[in-house]
Amino acid sequence: MIPKRKLGQTGMEVSILGLGTVKLGRNQGVRYPQDFELPDDTQASKLIALARDQGINLIDTAPAYGTSEERLGQLLRGQRDRWLICSKVGEEFANGQSSFNFTPEYAQFSIERSLQRLKTDVLDIVLIHSDGNDLEIINGIGTLDALADLKRQGKLRAFGMSTKTVAGGLLAAQKSDIVMVTWNLEFQEDIPIIDYCQQHGKGVLIKKAFASGHLTQAGQAIKNKGLLIDQSLAMIFSHPGVSSAIIGTINPDHLQANIDRVNKSENR
Repeated sequence: MIPKRKLGQTGMEVSILGLGTVKLGRNQGVRYPQDFELPDDTQASKLIALARDQGINLIDTAPAYGTSEERLGQLLRGQRDRWLICSKVGEEFANGQSSFNFTPEYAQFSIERSLQRLKTDVLDIVLIHSDGNDLEIINGIGTLDALADLKRQGKLRAFGMSTKTVAGGLLAAQKSDIVMVTWNLEFQEDIPIIDYCQQHGKGVLIKKAFASGHLTQAGQAIKNKGLLIDQSLAMIFSHPGVSSAIIGTINPDHLQANIDRVNKSENR
């Protein structure tokens, strides 16, 4: 079974691998190395069952992930208590294009819509889906403050930001419960954010652990992809400030292989 770690001071414990679901609802405008077809409900159900049965309890979605939220609302029926659901606000995807709206009013609308789509009374985690202007979103628009208010209303249990700058990540960590940052073998600029979160009891979720499928080392062609994945996971989970790494896949074999790698590493 996948080990769990505390998610900062939220009171939640998350599996150190989380299941990303962009590929359940969107295959346009994505930056993966290969095209893919969206899985049907049977395939998606089997993937979710595999993750659940192996101890994964964190599932990550977003309005920007096409039909992901709506599909999860159906796919998770009868098992809501087995999952911690992380969704987002700020980015939308329609007609092949992303658009952004970070106003407090739109954040509230987005969360109410996510609750309906996911068929739940509360979202466990809500993150701002940044467009890169982290500081303006936090200081100028006040989206984190809006999420804090929605937390007080009981619409969500914890909130934070999926950031794109170090300054934004550090400020988000000060003002919220959780930060989602990028960390892989080729991108390590966000480590100061993780260090800060560890020191101040904030949760850390890792995105792009395998560089969205483009995992290479020093720009060279992959000679041993398995070894590079092992190195990436070992690097990430060696940091005690990391709560979980979100891995997006629709391939059950890839999911099982990553679960096996993590379990082998943690049991050494």
